[in-house]
Amino acid sequence: MKRMLMTTAGLVLVMLTAACTATPGGATTSASSAQPAPRPTVPAAYTPVLVQQLGAPTMPFKGSDGKYHILYDLQLTNAAATVPADIQKVEVVDGADSKTVLATLSGTAFVDPTCTYGDCNRLRTLPSRPAVDTVIPPQQARALLVEIVLDSLEHAPAYVLNRLQITGAANPGAKEATPMTYFAAPINVSAGTARVIAAPVMGTNWVAMNGCCDIGLAHVSALQPFSGALANSQRFAIDWIRTNDAGEFFQGDKTQNESYFAYGQEIHAVADGTISSTLDEMPANAPGVLPANDPAVAKTITVDNVDGNHIVQDLGGGVWAMYAHLQKGSLLVKPGDKVHAGQVIAKLGNTGNSNAAHLHFQLMNGPNLVGSDSVPYVLKDFDYAGYVTAQRLLDADFYLSGTYFENHTATTQSRKDELPMAGSIVNIPTGP
Repeated sequence: MKRMLMTTAGLVLVMLTAACTATPGGATTSASSAQPAPRPTVPAAYTPVLVQQLGAPTMPFKGSDGKYHILYDLQLTNAAATVPADIQKVEVVDGADSKTVLATLSGTAFVDPTCTYGDCNRLRTLPSRPAVDTVIPPQQARALLVEIVLDSLEHAPAYVLNRLQITGAANPGAKEATPMTYFAAPINVSAGTARVIAAPVMGTNWVAMNGCCDIGLAHVSALQPFSGALANSQRFAIDWIRTNDAGEFFQGDKTQNESYFAYGQEIHAVADGTISSTLDEMPANAPGVLPANDPAVAKTITVDNVDGNHIVQDLGGGVWAMYAHLQKGSLLVKPGDKVHAGQVIAKLGNTGNSNAAHLHFQLMNGPNLVGSDSVPYVLKDFDYAGYVTAQRLLDADFYLSGTYFENHTATTQSRKDELPMAGSIVNIPTGP
């Protein structure tokens, strides 16, 4: 299985006009007199599998599929001394009405060795490889990647509860597994409104590679242990890469960066803000080779340089933008600089853990490249022009040879306040 791998994965909507306040997840909420929904409580009970949310409170965002998505990650720890726990089903229910089931995970959604991407393999060994079965041995843990998909926000919950159906230790002295069902982990899924930003690139034929939300792609399942916790700063990240009008990523000598249509493209600030940090010293990679796959080069990859030359921008309200794999010597900003939306800040390159010229872009709730949590966002304006299937990209070589416009549409659809989903082909209006 071949694909462009990025950053830590390679190292192993509305603008509100009311007064605003920052939330823990770094999004924006409208200040109002409305009382927040009460945090639901769970019944007192012995619970052998402990459930803990990984990352900050989250919120829904609208995808280019027309659906609203809510994503969060859990850690499931079997605290029993000797009895294994078998995770048979997890139901995500409305915290205010447990009869309303918002998502059900079981069977192949947990484990499916035949599935390479999609709604499968959501149960992970730590930090994030597909589990081989649904059993958590005593004193061990798994991660669970959860997604709720809604047709509208009319009945979107403020909190959710996770209802576990398992077999496990019914009490501290149990010697055998017993069937049981219980609620755990009240989670705030209405912690704000997804930030509306401009796109970091402009022009036609941009592919949102490795975007949200299928499991198996490079970003959504990229949990990594940093700063004393499991974190996923890439959950909503996109690898922006450009084609020509024929759907080719390069033309001519595939071993030269200059042959790739994305290489050297201007990178634009997605919002007003202040530059927090930069790196502009890493040379360009040769296309077709992922540095993490070269043992000699892999030893030189660190948390500071895995993203190559990069810019981190403070957008305010507890949100930072990260632009990565930039061309050496192209950065036009330095820490402390004030920038405005649409301003050219660098050129797209192929540095760090990257095998082809592209821009890795994400929002996060901290200034660190790793260890921060991913923040959902939407683009204020783009034209949807079809998609490239995940399988087509997974089957591609590391040069991304061939053409990729089997599902390109001649007629585009204007979209506003949506996040381009994985593989979307989009045209970005030029200018402010």
